[in-house]
Amino acid sequence: MRLETTTYLIDKFSAVRKQTLSLIEPLEQEDFVIQANSDVSPPKWHIAHTTWFFERMILQEYDAEYIVFHPAYNYLFNSYYNSIGPYQPRHQRGVLSRPTVREVLAYREHVDQAILSLLQQKRDEPVQQVIEQLIEMGLQHEQQHQELILMDVKYNFFVNPLLTAYQKREKSQRDDRPVVPLEFKRFEGGLVEIGHDGQGFAFDNENPVHKTWLDPFELATRPVTNREFLAFVEALGYDQSEHWLSDGFHVVQQQNWKAPLYWMKEKEGTWSMFTLNGVEPLDLDEPVCHVSFYEADAYSRWCGKRLPTEAEWEYVGRQVDRQGNLMGRGSYHPSPIISGSQEMRGMFGDIWEWTASAYAPYPGNRPLEGALGEYNAKFMCNQMVLRGGACVTPDDHIRETYRNFFPPDKRWQFSGIRLAGDVQ
Repeated sequence: MRLETTTYLIDKFSAVRKQTLSLIEPLEQEDFVIQANSDVSPPKWHIAHTTWFFERMILQEYDAEYIVFHPAYNYLFNSYYNSIGPYQPRHQRGVLSRPTVREVLAYREHVDQAILSLLQQKRDEPVQQVIEQLIEMGLQHEQQHQELILMDVKYNFFVNPLLTAYQKREKSQRDDRPVVPLEFKRFEGGLVEIGHDGQGFAFDNENPVHKTWLDPFELATRPVTNREFLAFVEALGYDQSEHWLSDGFHVVQQQNWKAPLYWMKEKEGTWSMFTLNGVEPLDLDEPVCHVSFYEADAYSRWCGKRLPTEAEWEYVGRQVDRQGNLMGRGSYHPSPIISGSQEMRGMFGDIWEWTASAYAPYPGNRPLEGALGEYNAKFMCNQMVLRGGACVTPDDHIRETYRNFFPPDKRWQFSGIRLAGDVQ
């Protein structure tokens, strides 16, 4: 069993690290340092930080012979672990022209070789298990940053008037099947269990399994489309305060929002959208994407509906197949939801779906010990939960218990809407 676990981790480590490099392959040298605002990070920082995680959390703790690549990297590429020490301010990651991309890639190679060597060393079983668990955590962490690389590159390219495409990918031929109509399915709810059961990997914020009560509710059988959200835009929904939470309407006025992020209105009145494939006509049948929680909440109120709670979402998500438009398809863009075998469509992939639930600990939740306890728990304030994964989420990274979270005003992530409602 130990040999099988080691082989599995070696293969997965190599595959995940290779995937990150494949994501940065389309970039030019000048792209690696850009940080268009404080929310995004430069690609160079992402590839260095994910490497730092393996070096600092594993090699420096469990390999007595490991030689640190550069002592300053512990400051430059620590993200937010206060228990480890001070770090480069997040909003200043884009001022670092050095180390160069070449030096960061050499750093990755140095750490990769050390991790692979560490995995093949013999040691006491309890220590080996800890190392393997930490390597799995590091790989899951890197997969999160793979999604962030695509999110951040998209925003960095969007603020450039050239509106450069990250990739030139031919759109697959449109399926002749029609987009499914917006319908709602009733669920009786009752006393249900949510949370991760401990089988396989999960982040600490997904634990423990616990019971919660769900009143009868209805959930849309697919996400909201661009066509449906455009009706809200054209009805001047962004100007009507009655649909908005107070803080949300303040953000709308302050930021002068009139449509989702990346939507662009042409002179003739038609709409286009900036994508990782460049500027494309707005496909009205695709799920609406890049909306904040405030926009999702306002739209649902405008429709006379609401957003689902994360417990409602997970209860339904457990009943559907986890197939979907995820990173593996390579489009990095939502696809129209067409008819298929499942009644509940698009719950995994395409867009992260906002829920009405604030990001908070589950009853009985205990963060990890040590520095990794800062990974999730300290963000449990002023954030809202999203579920389901998106077109930029690695295929084997998502599960029905996965709790993504962002502040309610953020919208550069691939986030959209699935409506819910109360029933008698």
